[in-house]
Amino acid sequence: MAAAAAAAAVSVTASSSDAPNGKATDLRSTFEQVYNHLKSELLEDSDFDFTDDSRQWIERMLDHNVPGGKLNRGLSVVDSYRLLRQGMEISTDEVFLGCVLVITHLSLSWQDLQLQAYFLVLDDIMDGSLTRRGQPCWFRVPKVGFIAVNDGVLLRNHIPRILKRHFREKPYYVDLLDLFNEVEFQTASGQMLDLITTHEGEKDLSKYKMPVYRRIVQYKTAYYSFYLPVACALVMSGENLENFINVKNILIDMGTYFQVQDDYLDCFGDPQVIGKIGTDIEDFKCSWLVVQALERADENEKKILSENYGKPGSEHVASVKTLYKDLELQAVFLKYERESYEQLTASIIALPSKSVQEVLKSFLGKIYKRQK
Repeated sequence: MAAAAAAAAVSVTASSSDAPNGKATDLRSTFEQVYNHLKSELLEDSDFDFTDDSRQWIERMLDHNVPGGKLNRGLSVVDSYRLLRQGMEISTDEVFLGCVLVITHLSLSWQDLQLQAYFLVLDDIMDGSLTRRGQPCWFRVPKVGFIAVNDGVLLRNHIPRILKRHFREKPYYVDLLDLFNEVEFQTASGQMLDLITTHEGEKDLSKYKMPVYRRIVQYKTAYYSFYLPVACALVMSGENLENFINVKNILIDMGTYFQVQDDYLDCFGDPQVIGKIGTDIEDFKCSWLVVQALERADENEKKILSENYGKPGSEHVASVKTLYKDLELQAVFLKYERESYEQLTASIIALPSKSVQEVLKSFLGKIYKRQK
């Protein structure tokens, strides 16, 4: 391990979810140190002859897209590994490698965030989004525009370079590569389903049904947001993922629940709290709310949806939100949230491994009744 990497590492013994605020702050500080080290590696990559302008661009792009947000995915990798190792101390010595008793595996945690950044940069372009994590989407930053497409490709290419540099000597290296490639394929396929459910210029609400919605969410969100962090921790713990199909299914259900929350907050959440301006209504998204509305609406209410959903303008958005309130979708969501939590909890308790139970309980605890 490089001396600079070792110097950046600090000992992490507490999880972000159950530690006092000071410990959680220390963990985030460690993430930031590791991020800065990985960024310096990327900016000095010997396979590209950087100019001053290109190095400044990459640094600015990375800083804008990678380290922001709640760090849930990265912290979940750390938490999952700690819980699977039954609370044993995670040492500083292999902070970039992520395995065997002496691990913080923050490199892989940031790697997971790198994958997320790649997805979000391209997703924001495809959705025409305005803000992300409380700041303008990268493609809306002055002088960026559709250069962001290539930046998304660069973010994707950083992934195998980091993995190769820090994990290639590990016995699970190939499994790790396979895992990232598999999840990337599933996520891109889910995005494709989302985009083609109603093609540009076509407004066909009849396609928006719950099986369609669940399939989009499963592939677009659940695999990379929920399955990937836990699968990384399992692989690094020497486990065969084929033995954890029930765990995978629970995480997919958890990811679906998370996306339903996201859809609800897109409409009813405070942009100052959630860090973005919701645009699902204007974008004609196959959202959980519109699917629920279509299941409950009479012919007149469906007409209101047809005339206003997917159209820009505050008056159209207001009409849809008023209809959602008339159909009491806020109460429908609260009922769904409660029942989902109870069902997920029962499924987790039924698992034979106590350590895996703790991993999933920790994951569920972070998202239940979240406000952002």
